[in-house]
Amino acid sequence: MKIFFCALLVLIFVAAFGLSARATDDPKVKSSLIVSTEWLAQHLKDDELVLLQVGEKSEYETAHIPGAQFIQLADISTPRGQGLILELPSPAQLKTTFERLGVTGTSRIVVYFSKDWVTPTARVFMTLDYLGFGDRTSILDGGLPAWQAAGKPVTAEMKALKPGNFTPRPDTKLVVDAAWVSANLKKPGVAILDARATKFYTGAEAGQMPRAGHIPNAKSIPFSSLVDDKNKFKSAAALRELFSAAGVQQSDTVATYCHIGQQASLLYFAARYLGYDAHVYDGSFEDWSRRTDLPVEKSEGVKTGVKP
Repeated sequence: MKIFFCALLVLIFVAAFGLSARATDDPKVKSSLIVSTEWLAQHLKDDELVLLQVGEKSEYETAHIPGAQFIQLADISTPRGQGLILELPSPAQLKTTFERLGVTGTSRIVVYFSKDWVTPTARVFMTLDYLGFGDRTSILDGGLPAWQAAGKPVTAEMKALKPGNFTPRPDTKLVVDAAWVSANLKKPGVAILDARATKFYTGAEAGQMPRAGHIPNAKSIPFSSLVDDKNKFKSAAALRELFSAAGVQQSDTVATYCHIGQQASLLYFAARYLGYDAHVYDGSFEDWSRRTDLPVEKSEGVKTGVKP
């Protein structure tokens, strides 16, 4: 009887998390990082579930998934004027933010966007991953639009929330800096990936950066190539092909960057989902391009085969 009961518990656990997984034959894919609207509907009343909506506050006030809390990037970034734009703050500040949102050490967290803020949603995931919640956090595929299209309930009601409590376990190796990137530019088995639109990677446009171009030897995988026109993630096979086309091997260590670390967070999420040893250069090109001692390259005529 005891053996039967233990086996039953295992089956229940597998079923609960298996429903979240996308169909894939790739054993390295971490399927639980992306959940479907059906999975969320079945787990909406779970005691440990914490839902976080990313987007405009007015959108949250108009409609959100029942029980969801509103989070904005300012909540998880260094205060303006005290560091780089969007830079990760101290673990203490992040602890305060997520405890206010009800996160505990046993929470199962799902992050989603209200309209189309895919990269900020990935930034929230990356931040939670940094704190040690990566294997307990998922992104809702397609966000609120997919939830509503599936006929699932929304509400404008905002309920009082019991604060959470947890001990941060920051993964300091997840976030890398300019010194790390510089030391690994030509190292075999390390891939530096640029998540910006092609025009910024090639140097055709500088955007608001001090210099135009990209980090030497970096490869381009534009963030917009990771999702379809409904902001749902492409299949694992299609994502894997994007990485392979950029010359990334499965055994490679991957470090992503963009302008300020937001688009890089989406590329980081895709790399993490595919099972790569993934990192984020948090300072990104804002940090790199202002350091005049560090080289910048331009690449004319780069063809990525994806929309910018």
